[in-house]
Amino acid sequence: MFNTFLLKYGEIFLKGKNRYVFEDALIAQVERALSAIEGDFRVSKSQSRLYVECSGDYDYETTVDALKKVFGIVYICPVRAYEKGDYDKLKKDIVSYIEEVHEKKDFTFKVFAKRAFKTYPVNSQEINCGVGEVLLDAFPGLKVDVHNPEVKLHIEVREKIYVYSISIRGLGGMPVGTAGKGMLLLSGGLDSPVAGYLIAKRGVTLEATYFHAPPYTSERAKQKVIDLGKQVAKYSGPIKLYVVNFTDIQKAIYQLCPQDELTIIMRRYMMQIAEHFAKADDCLGLITGECIGQVASQTMQSLNCTNAVCDLPVYRPVIAFDKQEIMDIAERIGTYETSILPYEDCCTIFVAEHPVTKPRLDVIEKSEENLKDVIDDLMKQALESVEVVMCE
Repeated sequence: MFNTFLLKYGEIFLKGKNRYVFEDALIAQVERALSAIEGDFRVSKSQSRLYVECSGDYDYETTVDALKKVFGIVYICPVRAYEKGDYDKLKKDIVSYIEEVHEKKDFTFKVFAKRAFKTYPVNSQEINCGVGEVLLDAFPGLKVDVHNPEVKLHIEVREKIYVYSISIRGLGGMPVGTAGKGMLLLSGGLDSPVAGYLIAKRGVTLEATYFHAPPYTSERAKQKVIDLGKQVAKYSGPIKLYVVNFTDIQKAIYQLCPQDELTIIMRRYMMQIAEHFAKADDCLGLITGECIGQVASQTMQSLNCTNAVCDLPVYRPVIAFDKQEIMDIAERIGTYETSILPYEDCCTIFVAEHPVTKPRLDVIEKSEENLKDVIDDLMKQALESVEVVMCE
């Protein structure tokens, strides 16, 4: 059983005098992730290292899985922490470590010692040589390979002796909460949950808006989106989800606007509503799952018409991805199976048979004038009747 995890980070090293802000944010995210599982954990930092100390019983696999969902961690290293003693004790502890941690004893290895505690009587190079010699004597199947070892045995001499030889890949990225807050337009499809995941990976805290169209979309469709929000929240932390009743606005657009422009006009009002909640909650931008050329509403001309209605910047993390790339990420983060459930969302209900692919902004704005007698009241009703759901 490992009693400690060493958490290695990447980009945070580049933050200079502000590095402590990012380290503290990472600690907060690690504590959040571990609070959801059983165990007594203490998270601390020391000399550019983050440690999770485990007291008492805990489930190793569950703990590693929780840490693998925290943005900012590049590697998770299960560590054995030994009390400092003389050099002979250190060598005995290393032999014990290899005996217990590595079932097979026929690998190549290299020792990487680091003496951060400078009063320790043996320096790093002496530890490398001495420990290597002891291991070769103790386990005849082992061989030294200084260029491409199968096992990299790390020994760090600090307040204790930290020993590890396993490095589990983390998600990387930046800790959530270090890059402001964004409003995700979340639908029941594949793209928007992936977009939310990717923007959260850069440190952005998420809120979300979903457009519901009862009775044309069912409660199962709404629950599907809530479930997707919960899945993304495993990585991003809790997400406040605004559920907007969009039916009457859609019906008005359908009745009063040109059929080939329905999707673009509908999208523009969605962006306005999402931006309303974004501004109220101090979000710094909107986030969508739009991808150039994927559908008619996502051509360059269509995106230009959509952007024109927004004051806040619009971030599109999957803008240049193809569908297979998006599907691969969705499978990896656990949203794929939910996204493909056959429940229609409001974007697919009132869709034109031949939507315009190269809309002109002046033409779209002129068509929206057909709504001037009704749209203000409909927008007010939609905003006032919003349902708020916490996804966590």
